[in-house]
Amino acid sequence: KTKMLDLNLFQVDKGGNPELIKESQRKRGASVELVDQVISLYDEWRTVRYDLDQVKKQQNALQKQIAQKIKDKEDASELIKEKESLNSEKERLTTLEKEKEEILKSKASTIGNIVHKSVPDSLDEENNEIIRKWDPPTNENGLDIKSVKKNGILSHHEVLYRIDGYDSERGTNIAGHRGYFLTNDGVDLNMALIQYGLSFLRKHGYKKLQTPFFMRREYMAKTAQLEQFDEELYKQPISAFHANEWFEKPAEQLPVKYAGYSTCFRKEAGAHGKDTWGIYRVHQFEKVEQFIIADPEKSWEQFDEMMNCSEEFYQSLNIPYQIVAIVSGALNNAAAKKYDLEAWFPFQGEYKELVSCSNCTDYQSRRLEIRCGMKKMGDREKKYVHCLNATLCATERALCCILENYQTPEVRE
Repeated sequence: KTKMLDLNLFQVDKGGNPELIKESQRKRGASVELVDQVISLYDEWRTVRYDLDQVKKQQNALQKQIAQKIKDKEDASELIKEKESLNSEKERLTTLEKEKEEILKSKASTIGNIVHKSVPDSLDEENNEIIRKWDPPTNENGLDIKSVKKNGILSHHEVLYRIDGYDSERGTNIAGHRGYFLTNDGVDLNMALIQYGLSFLRKHGYKKLQTPFFMRREYMAKTAQLEQFDEELYKQPISAFHANEWFEKPAEQLPVKYAGYSTCFRKEAGAHGKDTWGIYRVHQFEKVEQFIIADPEKSWEQFDEMMNCSEEFYQSLNIPYQIVAIVSGALNNAAAKKYDLEAWFPFQGEYKELVSCSNCTDYQSRRLEIRCGMKKMGDREKKYVHCLNATLCATERALCCILENYQTPEVRE
């Protein structure tokens, strides 16, 4: 019971476009054959459901005949036997229909969201497209922070160590691989970034949310894909916040904007030997996240606004950055499009990811039953909200970037 596309999209006779899904899968570097498998499973399920409906109709017709016989004081025993004989067939088909539906939805849930047409079509992240860059006005802060590699400076973890901001040795001894304790100024800087991030978003119309660490199994199943827990898990409580709700007046009620704060956990720390020093890539970190529930017609406007919000935040910190459009092959299943904000680290002389911004369209809201629009009798097509998420500040990473850019000669003495 995970996130998925609208099953009608797989059916030409319901206005769907299976070729569009196949093209999207190709762009992702994912299985195109899955689409045909889902169509085949859908047909199997629909056949069983039709057979079940026919049995129910037969039973209803027999029930009317039985009622008439009884009303006319005639013998209805043969008709009653006939109706009862259909019960076992009804039970068999009911069980089979549920099984077929579960298999269908399980298979459909492995197919990714439809990749937006503006996403760079490639399986190689080397082809991520740079959209724009920003550097602080020259010397505005007296430190000449700009996107050039600087020689003779310290890496972020060395600065943090010298200001007594963290203890990695005891952290590793006690918490294991990539464990750490923040200390003194490290704690203060981290807390300051959390508070500044939350206050910043509140001024931009976001409602603050401090999320629970635990979720009930049913909601976890509807929001996270097991194979992508590492990527998505820490966003789940916010996405389920409005589960089973209906925004009947989207023009008045949407967008809903949340500034989520929580401690987050991920397993991939130090993957492939990358960023194994300091606290840039760790198992446990704090994060201030933007989450927006939007009218489907306006979600791309909200995507741009979220990115602008993140940019304004890092501009306020005078951190050089670039905005990058992520290639189709690197998108997680839920995202239709993703931009990263990569900030400049002058010791390494490279841009590194601080922000990811994704529009997941109705991929999450469909399973969570978060709908919008007027409730109309006989509505055949459900209208679901669009869900978007974007980092504002993963505070340990941002802290690394600030330390590396803002260090003064005294710390190197």
